[in-house]
Amino acid sequence: MSPLHPSHLPPPEVRDPAVERHNARLGLVLFVVYLAAYGAYVLVNAFRPAVMDELVGVGINLAVASGMGLIVGAMALAVVYAVLARRPGEGRA
Repeated sequence: MSPLHPSHLPPPEVRDPAVERHNARLGLVLFVVYLAAYGAYVLVNAFRPAVMDELVGVGINLAVASGMGLIVGAMALAVVYAVLARRPGEGRA
């Protein structure tokens, strides 16, 4: 068995405070966007449940359609974050 040697370790992670602040702010903005959409969904379900019984599309009610929309929206926001997030070394745009 070979001994562990520091040369086999990965290089230390590069950290850029400006990039970290940008990415954190971007993540919070996207979270607030999703939170608003989810909050609207919950409020409609809580106070106007009859609205969710309406059929949209091909026999799917609004509750199912909007629930699927929330799932697809979360994935879309993840892609937006992945595209807009900066990597260390890119600096300010």
